[in-house]
Amino acid sequence: MLLAHFFFGTTVEEDQVTTKLHIGNMPRTTTTQDIEGLFRPFGLVASVVLTMDSLTGRNTGCGTVEMDNESDALSAINRLNFSQFAGRIIGVSQKRDA
Repeated sequence: MLLAHFFFGTTVEEDQVTTKLHIGNMPRTTTTQDIEGLFRPFGLVASVVLTMDSLTGRNTGCGTVEMDNESDALSAINRLNFSQFAGRIIGVSQKRDA
């Protein structure tokens, strides 16, 4: 799979702890800018990574949002998990390390 990685003009220091969130069930037409706009009201968005299908180059409907502050990330999870986005019910959860 290919990854589209987009940073929003934010420099994340190496020793700075960020919180990664998984977002799923997005429309395949969703852009990194759409997701950044969705999460921006909850705090500073460090990056958005959309998972892309290697054959079609299209968004697979899931991705990762990285936020600078854990409490902002938890607020985003509480408000956005099972909410409607672009006509679909999305899932938002804290990403677990594999």
